[in-house]
Amino acid sequence: MDDNSFLGKGMKFPPQINPATGRFVTVSEAESVKESIYLILMTQQSERPLRPTFGSNIMSYTFMDMNLTRLTMITRTIREQILTQEPRVRDVDIRLQESNQRGVVLFEISYVIISSHTRDNFVFPFYLNATETEEEGEPETYEPETVEEIEY
Repeated sequence: MDDNSFLGKGMKFPPQINPATGRFVTVSEAESVKESIYLILMTQQSERPLRPTFGSNIMSYTFMDMNLTRLTMITRTIREQILTQEPRVRDVDIRLQESNQRGVVLFEISYVIISSHTRDNFVFPFYLNATETEEEGEPETYEPETVEEIEY
């Protein structure tokens, strides 16, 4: 039996089709763990009716004013959710990284995969609010089209 079978194998997220074979692309081992952590962070708690405790509540911080206390709270929340919902990892460490983009906080999440004792990490971008470029593309006001009256 393969030593990394505990890490699992599953369909890639987001789902993709291999153009050569026509089958769904699958991921295994460390990539499966990374995608699982991403799903935990991107799923709002109570979003899945059959698993209401799955996910995290970090999206509730989206439009709040950010200060050191709130960033520490988000960091603690991310760490706790990963440790409680992803049994294949331990020693989760989260660091803040500087971002060149306004309204974005980057969390560097590092962890140890239990079965292989390998350290892995990835950067999770957290968007605090819409950026100025996103707001420029939206219309200022909504004006419905007028419909001419028809005389009978």
